[in-house]
Formats: sequence, structure tokens, C-alpha cells
Amino acid sequence: MLRLANLSLLILFPIAWFAPLMKAGLLPLFSLKEISVITGLQSLWGSDVFLALTVTFFALFAPYVKTLGLALVQFDLLKPSVLPVLNVLGKLAMADIFLIALYITLAKGIGVGRLETAWGLYMFTACIVGSLVISMLTKQSLKTVSTVSEE
Repeated sequence: MLRLANLSLLILFPIAWFAPLMKAGLLPLFSLKEISVITGLQSLWGSDVFLALTVTFFALFAPYVKTLGLALVQFDLLKPSVLPVLNVLGKLAMADIFLIALYITLAKGIGVGRLETAWGLYMFTACIVGSLVISMLTKQSLKTVSTVSEE
């Protein structure tokens, strides 16, 4: 079950990257523009390469590499000793969600324009939190298996 849940994240993460995180508009009367992880990155690459690299690492690289690494551990293709490194990658991915929430809070507090959260933010958050839970349960199940095999 954990393997299937983890493998499903390999499909869900890319969907979450293209899903709208928020809708933003300058004035309340005009239509709102949807912003996703990918469209946000496209805009960052043109203006701030360092920030674009940072967000790319937090939003794309860290969660996907963690999910792939965890799948390799679950299928006994990688040693469980790498789990602490994978957990760090998962926590780094959570930093991206924090930054997005902070930006939304700041933008709403300024009161210029209109900003609404969209379903993609919840999907992306669910993928990250799901990945953290799957990782913890996998670690726990590996301990149980090793304890049973030692007896």
C-alpha cells in the first residue's frame, strides 16, 4: 500500500506543479490570472535567476528526488540508511509551501489588488505532506521488518 501511495506521487507532483496555486489580479474589477509553480518559475527565470534556482530546488527537485529515492528503498534497490537524507529533502520541500503561504499573506495584507488561493495549492501541500507521512510509515515498517527478521 505504501509503495502504491508513493508511486502515485510521481504522477501527482507534476500535476500539482501545473495546477493553479493562486489567482491574482491588480484591481478587483479585472479578471484574475492563474499562477502555478511552473508559471511562477517561468517568470522568475526572467527576473531573478538565484531565486528561480532556489524555488526550482524546493518545489521540483527536492520532492521528486525524495519520492524516487523512497521508491528505491521500498523496492529494496537502495539501502534504508539513506532515509535520513530523503527526510531532509522532504522538509526542504515543505519550505516552499511556507514561502507561498507567506507571499499570499503579505500580498493580502498590503491590500493592493486581489489574491485568491486555488486548488493547486492544496494539492501541492497534500503531496508534500503525504510524502512526509509515507516516508515516516516506510521507516516504521522497515524497523518492524528488521525487528521481526532478527527474532
